[in-house]
Formats: sequence, structure tokens, C-alpha cells
Amino acid sequence: MKILIRNGRVMDPVRGFDQQADIAIEGGRIAAIGAAPAGFVAEREIDAKGCWVLPGLVDLAVRLREPGHEHEGMLQSEMAAAVAGGVTSLVCPPDTDPVLDEQGLVEMLKFRAEKQHKSRLFPMGALTVGLKGEVLTEMAELTESGCVAFGQADVPLSSITTLSRALSYANTFGYAVWLRPQDKDLGKGVAASGALATRMGLSGVPVAAETIALHTIFELIRGSQTRVHLCRISSSQGVELVRRAKAEGLNVTADVSINSLLLTETDIGYFDSSARLTPPLRQQRDREALSAALADGIIDALVSDHTPVDEDAKVLPFAESEPGATGVELLLSVAVKWSREHQVPLARALAAVTSAPVAVLGQALGEQQAQLGRLQEGGVADLCIVDPDAAWTVEARALASQGKSTPFAGYELPARVRCTLVDGRIAFENTP
Repeated sequence: MKILIRNGRVMDPVRGFDQQADIAIEGGRIAAIGAAPAGFVAEREIDAKGCWVLPGLVDLAVRLREPGHEHEGMLQSEMAAAVAGGVTSLVCPPDTDPVLDEQGLVEMLKFRAEKQHKSRLFPMGALTVGLKGEVLTEMAELTESGCVAFGQADVPLSSITTLSRALSYANTFGYAVWLRPQDKDLGKGVAASGALATRMGLSGVPVAAETIALHTIFELIRGSQTRVHLCRISSSQGVELVRRAKAEGLNVTADVSINSLLLTETDIGYFDSSARLTPPLRQQRDREALSAALADGIIDALVSDHTPVDEDAKVLPFAESEPGATGVELLLSVAVKWSREHQVPLARALAAVTSAPVAVLGQALGEQQAQLGRLQEGGVADLCIVDPDAAWTVEARALASQGKSTPFAGYELPARVRCTLVDGRIAFENTP
């Protein structure tokens, strides 16, 4: 379909492009930014006056809950939630059931996702069979089936020997390893260690659970230069270690979740299980350090850490409830809110959810690397149209995700997605 988007404020953080322009789309590609090509006759026109036209968002942490957890979310609902939030590409962690450790499972998931005609899916393969931390997976086969990286999701490796072997093997063949830094023994609590957790009688997760894991990872990659992406940094001390590692020249990138960026441990309130998250919410100083690090690029990307949880698993006492929150529909709005409240340039906030995640994925995207997360003539038509003045209140029941639990329930957020296009097709539309 030939589509003409008129009168929008077109913004591409990669090129520093920010001006009112029309965008002509044909054959899944951006035919022109500005004047439409000669002879172009649109089959559909979209008036984007007063709206932003942005590259489609790229989210590095979206659990789709299939296979194995269909009671908490399904491909249909979670992919619909993604495009409702302007997310046109997403990475799915391997902690499904069964785990994404076999070629057939990955191919099946990709096939089913493509039939939804929503976001592009980039699966992450399991680093070890069954995420058990013992036997390495067949990374070559998983790469052939479409895996863009390998990780353990939220399951820490207890064996440094296994981690060392995995990093060496991955480096030999140019694969990226994604790790959430958490010591297996110290990370068993349900809230951040500190005075609040003590008063509430909740078992704590000390900052050392993150920093010890980071020290180990950095020591192991100093010789190999394996590409490692650090998932969901949560503490000021963790930020400082990442800063030093980058200054040293280690091949590392990092992300932070929308939860840790805007919330703190006080949002637990009176044992509110919607704030039962992994990693746990930490103190104000940690939130400030994370915000500063994301603003200056030490932390590369902002992610939703979308983890839909069944309502029955959230009505349990705080310590017994299942950690996780829905977030993919909130990613853009949280980025804009952060930009406005912390005086961060809008271009940096948008880059953190578009071009920066693409850079993290890097060569794993192949030819798509130079096209996703940006707007350019001849590039793929993955984009979203956003009303920046449409403030909205997060109502759990109104979310498209099957998981309704979010610590942002009741928050007023800025910017609402009006339309999302994936490969030149309208995947979501919500016109006023």
C-alpha cells in the first residue's frame, strides 16, 4: 500500500533530523522524506499535524510468554501491546517453557510471530541447555535459526568455569552474550537491601549481588574481548563499574529498565506486589545515577523489561508473589517523561529506545542493522506517529497486554501513540 504521512514533525536521532515534513511510503520502504516522488499517488493519507513521526521503537527485553506461560500472556496479546506502544522490533529472552535452546523451538516461535503481522521478533537463545548452567547450547545452530545473542535471562550462572567457557566460545565465533549481573547466592531476596526492607521484614538483595557479578564478567572478558551486553543495571555502584569498563575499552554495552529509571524502593508502599520486580527497586541515589548514566550514554538503552504476570500470581503476599510487570506499552511515554523531568535532550531520550538498541544488537541484525531504529529514504518503513500533547493515565485494565500488573498504574504519562507502521503496513491505529 502507498501511504502518505502529512504535516508531521519528523525526527531521526541518528541523523539529527528534526523538521516538519511529509513521508511517502511504498512497498514497505520510505520512498521519500519531504516532497513525494513524481507520480506517487497515495492509497491512504494520514494527517500527522501536531504529531511526531519517529522511527519505530526497538525494545531489548520483551517476554511474550509463549511457549509455556500462555496464562500470563500470548503472542497475540503481547505483540498487540508492543505495536500499541510504538515498538516495531523486540528481543525475546530465552526463559520460555520449554527454554529456547533448540533450533526447532526458535524457528517455531519466529514463524508464529510473523503470522501476527505485528512487531519484528528477534529471539535470544539460551546460553546453556535448559538455562541450567551446565552444558553450552549449540550456538551455531541457534544463530542459523535467527537468534541474535545468547543469555541466561534472570537465571544466574553459578559456575565461573561455565561462564568462562561460554564467553570464550562466543568470542571465537563472534556471538554476543547478554547477562544480567547477579550473584546466585546474594541475589535471592525480594527487595533491595536497606532500612526499608529491614523495617518491612523483607529479605534483601545487596548491591554486592550486582557488583560482584560485574567484577567477574569484566575480569573474564579482559583477555577475550567478547561482546557482552549487561541487562538491567540497577545500582549507582554498578553504573560506576560499567563506566570504568568502557573507559578501559572493554566491549560492553548496558541497559536499564523503565522501572529502575523512574521508581525507587518507596514505591513498594504497603507491600504492593506490582512493585515486586527483578532486579528490585533501589534507593533514590541509584535512580539518579542510572538517569545520569543513560543521559550521557554510559548506559546505552532503555528497555521495558516487559514481563506479564498472571493476576493470581500477584495477589499473593509480596514476598511470595511472582516478580515482573507489563511495560512495553509504556516505554515511549516513560522515555518522554524522563526527558522532560530531567532536562535530557529529547533526541537522546528517543535514541535510547530507537537507534541505541539497534547499535547494541549490531552485526546480528545483518542488513537490517543500517535500517532499523532510524528514518531514511530507501529504509524500511518501521515508524510510529505520536501525539506529544496527549497526556494519559495508566489504567491496568485498558492495557492491551494480557498481564495487567504495573507499578505505573495511576500515573499520568505524556505522549500517546496514534499509529504504528511495520514494514509499511499499519499494525496499530488509535485515532482520536
